[in-house]
Amino acid sequence: MSKYDDAIKIMQERCGNDKEVLIGLATISLSTNANGNPRPAARMVCAYYEEGVFYVSTDAKKNKTLQIEKNNEVSVCGLDWFAFHGIAENIGWVKDEKNSEIRAKFKKVFNWFDEVGDEDNPDSIILRITLTEGTIIDNERKYGEQQYEINFIHKTVK
Repeated sequence: MSKYDDAIKIMQERCGNDKEVLIGLATISLSTNANGNPRPAARMVCAYYEEGVFYVSTDAKKNKTLQIEKNNEVSVCGLDWFAFHGIAENIGWVKDEKNSEIRAKFKKVFNWFDEVGDEDNPDSIILRITLTEGTIIDNERKYGEQQYEINFIHKTVK
């Protein structure tokens, strides 16, 4: 088994298996600082993970969605000792037929979704965050390594 496979196993164990994961999601704010430079904007979101992708239920009019429309490069991190870069995209209304599998996952994974998911609102959308690269720490060294520098695109680990 490769180091990449080990790193993916750790991600799956910590974030996968149809469980809700609280992650920090950082975008680039639409407003600049006093010097005119871009500012980060971070918030906690509920997500579920599978195969290198986090999925988030949100509203199309929220700041994070508007920021992603302008610059879709994001960072995510979690209390499970990971920090990654990724590409975020609005994949549309949660009740769109093409999103039926993800919607079913939301209903299974997020026990709050039926109550607050606002599914009938066309602005209730799904963000797909496709991971590109980053680090996961395994202080237990379950598979031998303590730190994995993962490249999800090339499926490699340093």
